[in-house]
Amino acid sequence: MPVKLSVRAESIQPSAIRRYFDVPKDVISLGIGEPDFSPPPCVTAAAIEGLKNGETHYTANLGLSELRHKISDHLYNAYGVRYNPEDEIIVTVGCSEALFLALAAVVNPGDEVIVVTPCFVSYQAAVQLASGIPVEIPCLIENDFDLDVEAVEAAITPKTKAILFGFPCNPTGAVASREALTALTDLALKYDLALISDELYDQLVFSGEHVCAPSIPGAFYRTFLVGGFSKNYAMTGFRIGYIAGPKNLLNGAYKIHQYLIMSAPTIAQLGAIAALDHGAEDAARMRDEYDRRRKLLYRTLNEFGLRTAEPKGAFYIFPEITSTGMTSERFADRLLNEKRVALIPGNGFGKGGEGFVRISYATAYEKIEAALERIGDFLRG
Repeated sequence: MPVKLSVRAESIQPSAIRRYFDVPKDVISLGIGEPDFSPPPCVTAAAIEGLKNGETHYTANLGLSELRHKISDHLYNAYGVRYNPEDEIIVTVGCSEALFLALAAVVNPGDEVIVVTPCFVSYQAAVQLASGIPVEIPCLIENDFDLDVEAVEAAITPKTKAILFGFPCNPTGAVASREALTALTDLALKYDLALISDELYDQLVFSGEHVCAPSIPGAFYRTFLVGGFSKNYAMTGFRIGYIAGPKNLLNGAYKIHQYLIMSAPTIAQLGAIAALDHGAEDAARMRDEYDRRRKLLYRTLNEFGLRTAEPKGAFYIFPEITSTGMTSERFADRLLNEKRVALIPGNGFGKGGEGFVRISYATAYEKIEAALERIGDFLRG
């Protein structure tokens, strides 16, 4: 008789993105959030120099002290939020580990976690891995996918423990307003909830401002801040992120991190230090190019008659395709098979995603132009 999988393993759904990850060479991929840029040269140079110098051993569990100090300074200089680098910042293996640590530190079996959707595909699974129950609350295109705080409050029950959200948002490109984040903080205070804010795309904002969630009055002492280097500095393969929070919360995450990971890769940490020291100009150059691609997609998709909210951050756009009469899955599959363009069905990003598709503009402008020609042909039938 075969060994049975755990309920946890059986219940988690496969990623909606992975089946679009490896596509034939004749397909133009607008599906994966993988920057088509290389990391800033200073990052690569620092990693190579570290290898040459034999810096290939464990670091402290929390990560290199120099990196933690620089993350602390960055957050203070950018958003006025100060974390003690000695006990309020952990360097992690990407944001994925950071998200899990935050959830595992506060969620008990059976606790509910409100997940603001559409969202990155791993949020619900991360809640389940932490033995929690995800409760999905969608943002709406009518509100430019900003937080629907009234809907969040309506979903709060005695079992609710935390609210998980990510802005700038993957997949919608939305940037949360200060007003909405302030109202969300008020809810957290009223109902004694933890806040988990994924701010991986914080430097990729094209319109308006990015508001760092723990900078909102009253939010700091109940917020886990998740950040990283993958998107802002095109360092996806380095797998380097961080989690920050008040000492009492972070201590729980730290103990789990010690046993789960030990420490993030040393070479990647050296690259992250170089990014913070010398990578700003390269990051700005990448941001400007993403903005150029964003404007092309937003204009053209609306010209095609697909209702599309303007993405203000990250490098995704989330057009509504209900006017075609197709589901998200049907639209994506037909576009792939008939026109050789890959994008991601919106239903894979949680409640509120059906009827939309996610397009990533982390690929070359010329490829986006060619893909749009094929999409236009597809829509004209």
